[in-house]
Amino acid sequence: MLFKMIILIVSALFVTTMAENSELQIVQSNGLFTNKLYNILARKEGNVFFSPISAHAVLAMSYLGSAGSTEKAYVSSLGLPSLAATADGYEKVTSKLNNVPNVTLLIANKVYVNKGSTLKENFKNAVVNKFHSEVENVDFASASKTAGVINSWVEDKTRNKIKDIISPNDLNADTRLVLVNAIYFKGNWQNKFDKGATRTEPFYLNDKDTIDVQMMHINKKFNYKHDESLKAKVIELPYTNPEVSLVVILPDEKDGIKDLEKKLEKFDLTKITEGTWNTEVELALPKFKIETTIPLKDPLNEMGLGEIFDQSKANFSNLIEGQEPLYVSKVIQKAFIEVNEEGAEAAAATGFTFKNKVIKQKEYFLADHPFVISLVHGGKNSKSVLFYGKALEPHSADSFKAPVGLPIQEEKPDFLVVLSENDN
Repeated sequence: MLFKMIILIVSALFVTTMAENSELQIVQSNGLFTNKLYNILARKEGNVFFSPISAHAVLAMSYLGSAGSTEKAYVSSLGLPSLAATADGYEKVTSKLNNVPNVTLLIANKVYVNKGSTLKENFKNAVVNKFHSEVENVDFASASKTAGVINSWVEDKTRNKIKDIISPNDLNADTRLVLVNAIYFKGNWQNKFDKGATRTEPFYLNDKDTIDVQMMHINKKFNYKHDESLKAKVIELPYTNPEVSLVVILPDEKDGIKDLEKKLEKFDLTKITEGTWNTEVELALPKFKIETTIPLKDPLNEMGLGEIFDQSKANFSNLIEGQEPLYVSKVIQKAFIEVNEEGAEAAAATGFTFKNKVIKQKEYFLADHPFVISLVHGGKNSKSVLFYGKALEPHSADSFKAPVGLPIQEEKPDFLVVLSENDN
């Protein structure tokens, strides 16, 4: 009999003294995963928004319990390093992300285990000591009660932004494990937008059709570049801690989003701000708010991770004591982001300059047509991608779906994976 495992994710990161290589491997793996998942999600019409690090972290946790061909599927589809390097790398990443001053960046993991089941010692040690996960025994047969317990934990970790990540219908007596990762971010801009400068302006859905948006305006120094290979402008908007920033990638052409997406397919997103310089920019960005619920089973299957959902092939023999075979029955992520003028006064200049650049005049960045956004953490030449998406139809913050690069107020995603018992 095969039992199901559910994994919910709210991201968490941790740093140790392990070799820097393991951390870099995780950052690069997450960058590749971001590209692959986005390329699949972007086929559908409308805005796209998700947290790659949250999904990647929970999948990495489940990877630690895999074996045989299932373990190899994780490596080939997600680009994960060895089991040991993955655990060590996430320890470093999680530590860094949970210790970022001057902004609120919270990442947390939790493993819910069915009463009567026992985690294998190696897996338990890894998720507790490396992913800093809590472990709690619950009764999955009491589906409504246990779903309430899990949802309450997620709501608490995401400041009530993510609700009902799991349904009682996702749980039953065959459920053996639920892995949850949650990530929450709230930060103020280093350079604040003046609310008095926000006004209604047109946003081009293509080269001719427009909608009205609430466009924010600011004239300050930002890290900026025009990338000839992407045929797009790139600007980095730092928060009060400049290690965290919102990167906006704006195609040159009003109808250039599809072309930009094709170019980004092979682009190393961890280095998206490489080559920028600090210069005066007249910036216009719309306010936006996006909330998404994304079933990830089909995208992960397309990425080559379908074996984890296959009751006859999935091998999670390193998760639970005994002979109960497990498979993943469900993977879901919920994400939320809101961007507006809120922000603190500049606390410090980032000081990123290139000596071979001579600033002769200010640059202009008018985000009046679809663009890509990325919330990142890290140095100028290497970024961890925390959130990623695109704004196709930005609306005012009072409506409900558009992204534009602004002071990000709050955002957070949840990720759910379910491992179940096989009926065969």
